[in-house]
Parts: sequence; C-alpha cells; structure tokens
Amino acid sequence: MLFKKKNKKTGNDVSLRGEGKTVRVLSVCGSGTVSSTMIAVKMQERFEELGYRFQATEVNPGGVKTALMSGDYDFIAYTSPVEEEVDIPKINAVNFMTGFAEEEFMEEALRVLDELGK
Repeated sequence: MLFKKKNKKTGNDVSLRGEGKTVRVLSVCGSGTVSSTMIAVKMQERFEELGYRFQATEVNPGGVKTALMSGDYDFIAYTSPVEEEVDIPKINAVNFMTGFAEEEFMEEALRVLDELGK
C-alpha cells in the first residue's frame, strides 16, 4: 500500500504518519531562490519519509503577503526574517538547513500539522 512501509526488523507493514495528506509550506529566504529551495528539498525528503505529499513555494520576505493571498499554506519555514504579521505559524529553518537542529525543526513542524489535523 502507498502509505505503508516494511519494518526492517520485523518485516511487518507499518502505517506512515502522513497517510497521503499534503503538507504545503511557504519557504522564505533573502533572495527567494537558494536557501529556500535547499530547505524545501530537505523538507520534502523528510515529510515524504513520513508518508506525506509535499508542496513548497519559495519566495523572498517581500513576496510573503502575495504568496499567502494566492495559496493555502500550513506554515512558513524561513531563513530570513518574516517581519509581517501573518495568520499561519512561522518556523525558523536556519538550523534545519545547516543540519544542527533538524529534529527540533521537524518536531515543531509536526506539532503544527497535529494542530491542523494532518
């Protein structure tokens, strides 16, 4: 089945947390291209391992409001500050990108998804 994988120790099927639900993230960096794409790719790998579908839009801080008007996002992952008031959670992704605090970032993102019922 699509949202199951084999447990390496037991060989049994294990349900994946995401069960095919889609995570939509607005990825923000200073230029809207390099760092935001790097964290989007890294997030995609991690969320797909958990059984989620993943979509990201990369923007610079000046493009946040416009992106939020034209899209429906679960949270913002940023490496450059987003000073504007927004109605969705903002999660600092600098340490996720550099690899120093990947698990902390994922825990925070998964808490947000729990609150959204995903």
